[in-house]
Amino acid sequence: MKISAEEVKKIALLSRLEISEEQTEEVGRQLSDILSYMELIEQADITAAEPTAHAVSLSNVMRDDVPHESLPNAKALQNAPESENGYFRVPKVIQE
Repeated sequence: MKISAEEVKKIALLSRLEISEEQTEEVGRQLSDILSYMELIEQADITAAEPTAHAVSLSNVMRDDVPHESLPNAKALQNAPESENGYFRVPKVIQE
């Protein structure tokens, strides 16, 4: 399917893209190639294919959540750059 220069300019306008006159021909050729490929794909027989949301089946790969003892507060703060009263001290991030 051949796309005209006017169609390329209209597509660029609708897409909010700036395409120079030199690029119009190249973009038109690329869009034509894409549409030709879509026509080729449209000819494929998909009557036996079942609709799917994903190409491969997905499964949850996370481990089970097992409760255990927490890290002691002193050990958690051991590598903190700054701590205060048993908490991590961080810079104030509120804008005024």
